[in-house]
Amino acid sequence: MCCRYYMEMSPELRPIVEAAERSKLRENNLNWLNKRVITQGEVYPDNLVPVIATGKSGGKKVFPMIWGYQMDGLKQPIINARCETAMEKKTFRDSWLDHRCIVPASWYYEWAHHLRPDGKKDLGKKYAIMPKGQELTWLCGLYRLENNYPHFVLLTREPGEDIAFIHDRMPLILPEDVIQDWINPRYNANSILPYAITDCVYEECS
Repeated sequence: MCCRYYMEMSPELRPIVEAAERSKLRENNLNWLNKRVITQGEVYPDNLVPVIATGKSGGKKVFPMIWGYQMDGLKQPIINARCETAMEKKTFRDSWLDHRCIVPASWYYEWAHHLRPDGKKDLGKKYAIMPKGQELTWLCGLYRLENNYPHFVLLTREPGEDIAFIHDRMPLILPEDVIQDWINPRYNANSILPYAITDCVYEECS
């Protein structure tokens, strides 16, 4: 669930993208990473993208991060974590407590899932989804360092009523005015979850 999102070079997103491109973290690691920061277009797992987290001064700062936790024994990175159980999982517990982040997007993509008689799911139509009345989609995530470079996962939750027919999960999305609290480890993450946005609009993709 939520394995794609889109970045449109809007006036709201441009300063965030430019900050990621100026990051010393990117400059210091560009050679061995062999990745460029995605500035616009459809974003895939393992891409290097702008992410908002807490800087050394305690304020919001933009960092380039790679989408996905690499795990021993798994060929594909883990890209999502359930917000209901992240605190209970060894893989995510420390990140849940101390390393929370926000991934700015224009919208995210989801494919409709249809349950077959044998219990398996088929993929259906592709939809672009974003919060109603919002200029940006603030996706909530967790991050950790792998080989001294930050990697992140996106958090998911139960879907809002309007989009439940598409998928039984949706990203955890917050309003802009509580982003600072979410990324601040002094705040209890569970106390911020009630502010999550579930009222979304969607459009079928051609």
